[in-house]
Amino acid sequence: MQPTVTHPATPLLPKPGGHYSHVTVANGFVFVSGQLPITPAGEKLSDQPFDVQAKQVLSNLEQALLAAGSDIDKLVQVRVYLNDLANWTAFNDVYGQWIGEARPSRAVVPTGPLHFGLKVEVEATAVV
Repeated sequence: MQPTVTHPATPLLPKPGGHYSHVTVANGFVFVSGQLPITPAGEKLSDQPFDVQAKQVLSNLEQALLAAGSDIDKLVQVRVYLNDLANWTAFNDVYGQWIGEARPSRAVVPTGPLHFGLKVEVEATAVV
């Protein structure tokens, strides 16, 4: 059987900043590229507090999932990159409110500086 790979349109996300798709669907799996706290209009939230950035990142992740025909409850793994591990507790609080009862695997990785001086990036894998 020939594998199927698609890159669904993501009109509710900012345009990708490079040569990539926000989301790829392959044989029932959904792969969401790293999402930064950038609004659909392209505004980088570099000067906003951490919780505002975290909420935008998770909103972007949810929009990518929906574009792929998936949703929060179908997340398999979430990878979180923080510019400062001191933001872990704040992220965990925002994430807990956002994700509800779902419990996908998760990694939180301290990284040092992120693009555009932003504080958080999230990528994920889900199923359709």
